[in-house]
Amino acid sequence: MGRMEQNMSRIEQLITEIEEYIDSCKPQPFSTTKIIVDKGTLEELLVELRHRTPDEIKKYQKILSNKEAIIADAKAQAESMIASATEQTQELINEHEIMQQAYKKANEIIERATAQAQMIVDQAAADANELRESGVDYVEDMLKNMEALVSHTVENTSARYNSFLTSLNSTAEIIRSNLEELHPTASQAIEETAAPEDAEAATTEK
Repeated sequence: MGRMEQNMSRIEQLITEIEEYIDSCKPQPFSTTKIIVDKGTLEELLVELRHRTPDEIKKYQKILSNKEAIIADAKAQAESMIASATEQTQELINEHEIMQQAYKKANEIIERATAQAQMIVDQAAADANELRESGVDYVEDMLKNMEALVSHTVENTSARYNSFLTSLNSTAEIIRSNLEELHPTASQAIEETAAPEDAEAATTEK
């Protein structure tokens, strides 16, 4: 019973003692509801109960006050925690929105850079094709000019060679004519002598 009394208040202990005392009293003869009590013992228990009651009430009032203060403090802490959590949540939402805007901006920049890079590549390809075509045209023009120059050179050379041969033939005719005038017989002998050489030369050319 000692451990139980430690866990109970003094009022609860006194009430328990009174109940135990009543249970220990002997019943009156020929009665099942009346008992014989020691007035002094019962009064001592009741007096102590009377004195203990205000102290216990104050104690419970103090506990209740402390309980209310604890509850109020816990409520304040809970409200503070909720406010802090709300603020942090809002900050996270704001950071998320900022990150979303940053990602959107970054994607826009990447798209613009990609488009510009593609434009540069396309322009470079177009310039390369244009340069290639210009190079082909230049080489073609150069070859045409060379062809014209060679043809003109061949024509001029042929004309000069033919003119030179004509001039030589004319000179030979003049010489031959002069020889015939000087020595007709000698000229004829010269022609006969030269004829086999001319025939041999003709055969060699063939």
